Amino acid sequence: LDIQWLSPVSLLSHLQRQTVRHQSTTTNQDAKFSTDHESIVAMASVYKSLSKKTDKVEAPANGVQKNRQKRRTLILSSRGVTYRHRHLMNDLATLMPHGKLDSKFDDKHNLSALNELAEMMNCNGIMYFEARKAKDLYMWISNCPNGPAIKFHLQNIHTMEELNFPGNCLKGSRPILSFDAAFEDEKNPHLQVIKQAFIANLGVPQGARKSKPFIDRVIGFSYLDGKVWIRQYQVQEVEADENSDEPTTKVHAGKRTDVKLMEIGPRFTATPILIQEGSFGGPLLWNSKEFVSPNQIRADIKRKKATRHVSRVEQQVERLSKKGELGIRSKGGRPAAKDELDTKTLFA
Repeated sequence: LDIQWLSPVSLLSHLQRQTVRHQSTTTNQDAKFSTDHESIVAMASVYKSLSKKTDKVEAPANGVQKNRQKRRTLILSSRGVTYRHRHLMNDLATLMPHGKLDSKFDDKHNLSALNELAEMMNCNGIMYFEARKAKDLYMWISNCPNGPAIKFHLQNIHTMEELNFPGNCLKGSRPILSFDAAFEDEKNPHLQVIKQAFIANLGVPQGARKSKPFIDRVIGFSYLDGKVWIRQYQVQEVEADENSDEPTTKVHAGKRTDVKLMEIGPRFTATPILIQEGSFGGPLLWNSKEFVSPNQIRADIKRKKATRHVSRVEQQVERLSKKGELGIRSKGGRPAAKDELDTKTLFA
């Protein structure tokens, strides 16, 4: 269109028509763009809702909400453990469905690195078995990352396969933790800390991974002579004795039954040594004044044997000195006086 040959009125009408046409085209493009944008946003929200992992636990049919506790304990040992120590650790790991076994830890001087390892393994508890001189076994129990950390010396270790107990329990079942009355004594506040550490690590929380909703075993903790005696039993249902006066329960078959405990192992004693405020560090909250290191005990035994040997040597030296003074020793000691009339002296 040649604008220069148009009159002013025709030019004005032509510009108005072009403006209306441009506005209608722009409106159609904006509507199309908004429609495409809304469809993309809707598809993205649907994809996000489908791929999102929710941690909500569905309520069961009876209406009771399950509270799943994410409690996990890292179980590992140091270098130098013996076969007995390794079997004990494997037995405890078998009885702890919420536990995670890991390879051996090399650094014995920097135990604070265990906190980083537990964080990488998504664990909030640590059970570390430390071996010394291939004879002594120490156990650390800690709640990471804030603590406290408790150190035990393990003795009288007996594993499941060693004792051959007839009892058995369901793998992955939850135990009942039975504590002695000494753990509630206000005179020994450190025992209350030890009790909470055992509950947090040896107790299987409700809804833990690989756990079953059954309770058929009991872990007993008894405090005697400064040591914690740990035993494990199976809850077994047997026929009750007719002559016994103990309360029993009736089953649907009309028979009276009774509940008995049968030991299944493992068993061991744990002597508490110290309690630290932090996880493998921090100030010392409690220290056992009665604990004697097994190295010190072995050194005392060797010293007693050495004193017996030294006394025998001293007696022997004293006896030889007496013989030497009397001149009756064949070799050593003071030589006897020479006889001038001896043939060896005369014909030398």
